[in-house]
Amino acid sequence: MPQISKDELLAEGKTKKIYSVKENPELVIVESKDQLTAFGGSKSHELTGKAIIANKTAVRIFHFLRSVGINSHLVEIFGDNAFLARKCTMIPIEFVIRRIATGSFLKRHVTIKEGHRFCPPRVETFFKDDAQNDPEWSFEEVGQLKVKLPNGEFRLDSISYLRQMIEGSRAIFECLEKAWSTKNCVLVDMKIEFGIDDTTGELLLADVIDNDSWRLWPEGDQRLMKDKELYRRMDVVTADGLATVLKNFKWVAEQLETFVPRPICRVILVMGSEADMPFCEKIRMECMNLGVGPVHLHVASAHKTTTATLDLISKYEGDGISTVVIAVAGRSNGLGPVISANSCIPVMNCPPPDEQWSSSDVWSSLRVPSGLGCSTVMFPQTAALQAAQILGLTNAFIWCKVRGRLLQNQLLVFRSDDKILFKGSPEIPAFPFEDAEANQNGN
Repeated sequence: MPQISKDELLAEGKTKKIYSVKENPELVIVESKDQLTAFGGSKSHELTGKAIIANKTAVRIFHFLRSVGINSHLVEIFGDNAFLARKCTMIPIEFVIRRIATGSFLKRHVTIKEGHRFCPPRVETFFKDDAQNDPEWSFEEVGQLKVKLPNGEFRLDSISYLRQMIEGSRAIFECLEKAWSTKNCVLVDMKIEFGIDDTTGELLLADVIDNDSWRLWPEGDQRLMKDKELYRRMDVVTADGLATVLKNFKWVAEQLETFVPRPICRVILVMGSEADMPFCEKIRMECMNLGVGPVHLHVASAHKTTTATLDLISKYEGDGISTVVIAVAGRSNGLGPVISANSCIPVMNCPPPDEQWSSSDVWSSLRVPSGLGCSTVMFPQTAALQAAQILGLTNAFIWCKVRGRLLQNQLLVFRSDDKILFKGSPEIPAFPFEDAEANQNGN
């Protein structure tokens, strides 16, 4: 990264400042402040050390989300209390995602009892306007909001930005919720904001995510809260009270150092012939993309070396590591069914294609004897994804990778729809489309 230096102060909020970058107009510097606020800024105290902790928290959260396929405006950390980011036009809407009903929600919905769980997480939208105390808006009102970009003005419902933000909000919350569950913490609710990259037109998670952004209850116990709610509830703010808040914020940052432990898991790819190696390599690569690994490859035959095949599988059964077997065999496929009949490990067939015999050979994978739980899929990507879904039941990182992939699939559909609907329209800003053919097979 070339030399970077702060230039003009572009904006200042209650807890951060935004500076332009002298050497690159496409970037900004997001600098946190040692300021603790609540109730729209009507309650405010200086909290020395908060800026460093908030910056560290935000950067670690953004890095985690990027690792599971959710992009943000983060470029890299920039000193102790700031990070470098893509320059975005911020959408003045705060998305609030709730798993558990508590706080101000109960005042607005008096018939809902505290502790009610929302499944899926509830998404609410609030227009950012301090003078009006950030009023709640419906999705219809948000859709009519006009956003001015360098290349024009548009309404959020004129393209799929609103749909992307709603689905993106849920995905971001669910990934962070799953990650915090590995620390025996319940993510109760959170707020996030989005921006549109001034250069590419890409919709990005923006602003910051730190302890001002969520409610976090260790062990699911509200009394153990580690978020800013403790400060909100202080009738009298004392030095000891502020010290407790800072201590809680430090605890959160420390948890993020090892946010999502990655328990060992694996996939065993058993092929009927060395000729199946190119097909297996596609499965292996897709597994690695989903965070699944290691992937062990073996050649075995249920017909010719039955005992050796079962001995091979038994070596993987006794060590307690979560395992999925993918059997790659064509012709008369006994490999997957035989392994499934003699093992408790989940087994799926993924027969390699054969131009002459595939339509006939596949029945030997589908028509398995009774009492077997051996499934069959036809494509390498599908086999890897199903393995990830199985392993994700006990591996939070893989679960989040799968959730990120689900979001990507949704956004691809939304963007493709826009591409068709608004093709050639001069009123719609330039919009980046991913190469669908390179990233997805089928519909």
